[in-house]
Amino acid sequence: MVIEILDRVRGVQRLIVKENQRVIALYKGKFHGVLTPGEHVLRADRGRLEIEWHDLARPEFVSIFDKALFRDHAEVAEEYLTEIRAGADEVVVVSRDKRLHAVLKPEERAVYWTEAGPWTTERFDVAGDLAVPDKVQKRLTGVAKLAHATSVDVAEGHVGLLFVDGKFVGELEAGAHMFWAVTRKVVVKVIDLRRQSLDVTGQEILTRDRVTLRVNLAAEYQVVDAVKAATTVKDFADALYRALQFAFRKSLGVKSLDEILADKVTAEAEAIAEVRTQMAAIGLTVGEIAVKDVILPGEMRDILNKVVAAEKEAEANVIRRREETNATRSLLNTARVMAENPVMLRLKELEALSEIAGKVERLTIHNGTAGLMNDLVKLRDE
Repeated sequence: MVIEILDRVRGVQRLIVKENQRVIALYKGKFHGVLTPGEHVLRADRGRLEIEWHDLARPEFVSIFDKALFRDHAEVAEEYLTEIRAGADEVVVVSRDKRLHAVLKPEERAVYWTEAGPWTTERFDVAGDLAVPDKVQKRLTGVAKLAHATSVDVAEGHVGLLFVDGKFVGELEAGAHMFWAVTRKVVVKVIDLRRQSLDVTGQEILTRDRVTLRVNLAAEYQVVDAVKAATTVKDFADALYRALQFAFRKSLGVKSLDEILADKVTAEAEAIAEVRTQMAAIGLTVGEIAVKDVILPGEMRDILNKVVAAEKEAEANVIRRREETNATRSLLNTARVMAENPVMLRLKELEALSEIAGKVERLTIHNGTAGLMNDLVKLRDE
């Protein structure tokens, strides 16, 4: 307390700077110096002393006296501060104690407290190749640092198309890729080169006999020229979808309902060639195209069900009459054989009696077995 009173009387101010602190001091508006750890006694009469505290935990030197310090006190700035500038076509990767700290864009400047380092830099020319080296890609993992780069993963069976400022530059193979996005706009489109399927569902088609149908289609396709597919049309899958729509509406619209239901393959074949030709022009090959379903309106479906039921009933009647005719012809042949062979007739009688005897308790034969046997003997004598 006594020391504070004496300092106030003497017009001085006592400062204690810790190891993790630095102080910029100005007296009467002029730069006095950079205060390092320890106790400092400075003249502070009439409030003429200005103090600016800095914490080395935040190594960036941010001060309103920045430009004045480097302009008028270059030797002090060189002793305590590290200034890093990126060229017009450069990206600078700044490392602190061998760990990535920041990425500077072209013509960007950063100032750090030297004692918060050590500081190292890596410079990359972005005037030509924008690809980020593999060793740097692994270090650019922070969100803030990725703001200066575009990262994309190209999976197996895919290809990446690199566009810089809207112009196609080249194809990227499967793997991880990263590009500097600082002076130019970098866009990567990933195209699937595997065989894919496309469903066109619920397409309404008016037939020649003015029946409205809903048709479901399916097609298989594959991208064989990724550059053409990506640059010729906005969306190649949508282009294929519309081509299938238009081609099948045109093909099926000139047929009657019976023709479509009788032979869907013919209707399909008439549209395949046109679709394949159109898609080849945008880098796609189209494989199998099939009509999966033909859906009728409710009332038309009921009518057709009745027609089918009537046809099946007529077929059943024909089969029934044919069987009855065959049965009658068989009976006629049997009767003819029995008429020509009395022994066969008697055997049939015995067979019938045997079946009847198995179903009743008592059987009375009026003619008697003797009469039956006599008839058999007579037949044998004859």
